[in-house]
Amino acid sequence: MDQLTTQLTIYDLSNHQVLPTQVVDLDMTMSKSADTLIAFIDDCIKKSTIDKERFLGIGIGMPGFINAEKGMNYSFMQVEKDISLQDYLSKKIGLPVYIDNDSSLIALAELNFGEARNLSDVLVVNIGWGTGLGMIINGKLYRGSSGYAGEFSHIPLSNSNTLCSCGKRGCLEVETSLLIMVQKAEKAVRNGEETSLKALFKDKSKSHADHFLNAVVKQDPLAISILAEAAFQIGKGLATLIHILNPERIVLSGRGAKAGKMLLPPIQQALNEFCIPRIAEQTEIMFSTLSEEAELLAAASLMVENSLFN
Repeated sequence: MDQLTTQLTIYDLSNHQVLPTQVVDLDMTMSKSADTLIAFIDDCIKKSTIDKERFLGIGIGMPGFINAEKGMNYSFMQVEKDISLQDYLSKKIGLPVYIDNDSSLIALAELNFGEARNLSDVLVVNIGWGTGLGMIINGKLYRGSSGYAGEFSHIPLSNSNTLCSCGKRGCLEVETSLLIMVQKAEKAVRNGEETSLKALFKDKSKSHADHFLNAVVKQDPLAISILAEAAFQIGKGLATLIHILNPERIVLSGRGAKAGKMLLPPIQQALNEFCIPRIAEQTEIMFSTLSEEAELLAAASLMVENSLFN
């Protein structure tokens, strides 16, 4: 799940999809969003024609401040008093449900299936509507003492006076999130700048984020300049993390990683400017090979680990 769109698929235990990915527009800030999610899940189970008794459970990756042990999301989808979101969903759907932060789960997917396999210390950056981080330390997903580790987007590196969604100023997210990039592109289009986005944004079959990333891939000058500004700030943040954690690899993942090689020059420029060379040269930067499936595999991994190994 991201703040505006939810994807769902069904895997067997060999990681084969047995239901093509289903997508629904779901605004997580709306009051009835949990019930909308339940209806979507029930509909997908019916569509699969698989008996509900054959399901091991449901794993959900979502943004927000999440305590995975308690099954609570303190940012989105508040439900009945004195019941966790996880328990509420499980009760209504009739299957075990497990929730966790989306960026942590993307890191888990990279550890199990992707570019963090067989490595000990890896940072996985989730470039999406926000800018998240999952950390693999000593070969395991690191959550911190309360489960909130990895709030990369709230490092105070921004000079902008814009208020972040967390309520603070100076957060990295106000300059690096895909949401901000799209807003800048929309403003440029309204101001009459010449760009392919002018026509693309009229196409309502895809989100503006998808149109923006497609424009980047096709080397639209405006889209590239907006992306470069955000990627440079991400690079500044990564320089901080490299100095603290000395990772062997950084994996760029999430929806925004679709921009591919366009992200690297500004990130590398920031590392050259702000990172000690002796430390920076020990860290390899790679793109996720799991692409958009990373989040789905991650949610499945969460469910499997909880239902089979606990």
